[in-house]
This record gives sequence, structure tokens and C-alpha cells, in this order.
Amino acid sequence: MHDSSASRVEQSAIRSISLRLVPFVALMFFINFLDRTAISFAGPNGMTQDLGLTIAQFGLASGIFFIGYILLEVPSNLALHKFGARKWLARIMVSWGIVSLLFTWVSSVEGLYTLRLLLGIAEAGFFPGAILFLSLWVPARYRSKILALFYLAQPLTIVIGAPLAAWLIGHDGLFGLSGWRVMFLGVSLPAIAVGLIAWFYLVDHPSQAKWLSSEEKTWLIGELEREHSESANSKHHIGVGAAMLNGRVWMLCLIYFGFIYGLYALSFFLPTIIGGFQAQFGTTFSVFEKGLITAIPYLPAAVALYLWSRDATRRGCRTWHIALPALTGAVSIPLALYMGSPTATVAVITITACSIFAALPNFWTLPTQFLTGASAAAAVALINTVGNVAGFSAGFVTGALKDYTGSYSVPMMVVGGLMLMSAVLMVALGARRPQVDAKPMGVPPQAFQGE
Repeated sequence: MHDSSASRVEQSAIRSISLRLVPFVALMFFINFLDRTAISFAGPNGMTQDLGLTIAQFGLASGIFFIGYILLEVPSNLALHKFGARKWLARIMVSWGIVSLLFTWVSSVEGLYTLRLLLGIAEAGFFPGAILFLSLWVPARYRSKILALFYLAQPLTIVIGAPLAAWLIGHDGLFGLSGWRVMFLGVSLPAIAVGLIAWFYLVDHPSQAKWLSSEEKTWLIGELEREHSESANSKHHIGVGAAMLNGRVWMLCLIYFGFIYGLYALSFFLPTIIGGFQAQFGTTFSVFEKGLITAIPYLPAAVALYLWSRDATRRGCRTWHIALPALTGAVSIPLALYMGSPTATVAVITITACSIFAALPNFWTLPTQFLTGASAAAAVALINTVGNVAGFSAGFVTGALKDYTGSYSVPMMVVGGLMLMSAVLMVALGARRPQVDAKPMGVPPQAFQGE
């Protein structure tokens, strides 16, 4: 095949994947993030009052989700490796949709805790499974681009989801339900529907994709197998057990911890912080206006995510692509406490959101530089598990510190400190292992075929 012809086939294959798979998996992620953060919209709009929650109880309910997620994250990802991504991701999505639907009728604090725990169990493995699934489909040089397109779903969940949640909450009395219960009903049903569609829509391997031409399949499978062979023969290749104990993997765990703590501190409490603007600044907003304000930081964050990842794709993911956003977030989030108006506060929080989302998709190109197959599945799940410890901590610790101190000053200082930790560790990792700046090796085609 001539170079020009090969280039056309390559571009055509990547375009087909970008149009056929990425938007659908991103839609799954959109629904996933909306369902897990729906409690943040329900809390300040009736749920806290109806269930008699303190801020600490609300924080615990937000965070307890991650306990079930943590316990089953690695087993779930290994099951995905065994049974195939199509079946496992579809099963996960239908399961969490059913649990999420039950929030419509929750009537006690204990019931809320129980459902949040079950929601985490149901969702376990989805995010790292989706990351690994997409990694299967593209050679290393395209991975930052593909993961950035996928990750766009997360900030856009708030951009679209916050006004949507507010609109649903505004339908108080529909079916005899309170507005926040209508919201849970409205965001749960799509998970079940899209999960059922995923069973038939997704395919586990390029060889099974009827929408790729024979030339595209040949090129794509050849590239992925070549990268897998290079990675498997690399002196850095390690097995499952070694991956779980590997020092670089655990440094990545701690770096991710700082980012995810910041992400969920914002996701769970930003609507509540905005609800407090009336007492703090004397401003009054309707429920829908609060939803729009909650969405403001995430639209620029989506733009920052795309442009920053585009640069990482062009240059190869460098240490500073991750360390610089972490440092920016570490400085900006405590600074938001000292702003004198809602506008200035939201502007600084926007900088924090941009920082977090600019770093995350580039971070996920790092583990597969030295991991393949089941070891990659286990290590990515481990990293995400530690991130979910951060998700639990962010909800519980932020709520408890707010109740104890009477303000968000100390909780946000904790966020800044942990993001500073991520920046320092990323620089240290880059100094110790220069290859983190290289473009990542491939995840093997075998990683997602049913066995």
C-alpha cells in the first residue's frame, strides 16, 4: 500500500471511530456522571429539607457512593477483560439506571445512604472500563485526542445537566412527586434505555466492526498488534501482581487522588455554595438561574479540556501538561474564598474547573505506557479506585468540615493542598521516569475480547 493510500486509510479509520464509537461512549459517560451527581442538585432544592439532612449527612450520602465503587472496581474491570466490554458496560449501565430510579421514592436518611451505596456497587468498573475500551480502538498517537473527546462529556454533563436538572425540579407535583424526585425519575430512565442499546451497538474488537472497511480493519489491527508486541517485549512490561505493587502506579494513584478530590468537592457542593450566595452577598436567584450559574464554570472547562489535550496530542503528553493545571487549581480554589461578589467567585471557580478538566484526559495516557492486557486493566482500575477514595473523602470531609467550622474556608484549603500534592508528585514522576513524556504504548487488542 502506497504511503498516500495508507494515510487515507488511517485517517478514514480514525474518523469512523471518532464518529461511531466516541460519541456513544461519551453519551454513556454523560448519563453516568449526571446520575452520580444528581444528589448535588436535589440537596439544596428540597431533598435536604424533606429528609432532614445536615450538611455532614448530605456529604456522607454524596461520598458513600464510592465505598461500593471502591470494593468492586478492580474485580469489575477484570470481569470486563474476561467477558468483553460490550456486555459488561451494558450490564453496568442498566444496573445503575435501575438503582438510580429508586431514588425517586427514597424516604429516609438511611434509605438514601443505602441507595447511594448500591449505586456505587452498580456503577463499579464503568469509567475505567470505558477508558480501556476506547484505548483498544486507537493507536497510541491518537489516544489523547480520543480520550479528550470522550472526557468532554464530563464538563458538558454539568453545562447541560445543571439546567436540565433545574428544569425537571421545576415540575414539582408531576405524578404527585416533589420536584427533586421528578428530577431523579427524569435522569434515571435514559441510563436503562441507553444501556440496552449499548448491548447491540458496541463491538469489542475492530475485526467485528461491520462499519470499518477491510482496508481500515487491516491497518487498525496491524497497528494495535504492533504496539502490543512492542509493549509486551519492553523491559517495562509487568504482570498483574507487579502492577498492583508498582511504585509508578501508586504515584499515579496519588496524583489522581488530588484531581478527583477537587473534582467532586466542586461537583457535590457547588450548587450548595451558589445557593448560599443570597446569605453571603444578598443576591437572590431562582432554581433555574442557580442551575445556569452552576453550569458556567464547566463550559470554559470543556474548551480548555479540548485545546489542552489537542496540544498534548501534537507534542506528546508532557509532564507539564498535567503538573501545570494541578498547580493552577491548587492556587485558584482557595482564592475563590476571598472574592467579593458572586461573579468574581464563579470566575475563580471556573479557573479551577478548567485546570482539573485540562489535566484529566492527558493523565489517562500515562498508565498504558508500561502496562498491557490484564495488568493494564488491573492498574487502571486501581488508580480509579484510589480516585474514588478521593470522591468519598471529598463529600464526607467537605461536609463535616463545613459543619464543624461554619464555612467552606477550611474545606477548600484542603482541596488546594491536595491539588498541590498532585502537581509536586507529577513533577517528581517526570524527573524519575523521563518516559512519562513519551507517547503511550498501546493497549492490546486481546484486552477486551471475551475469553
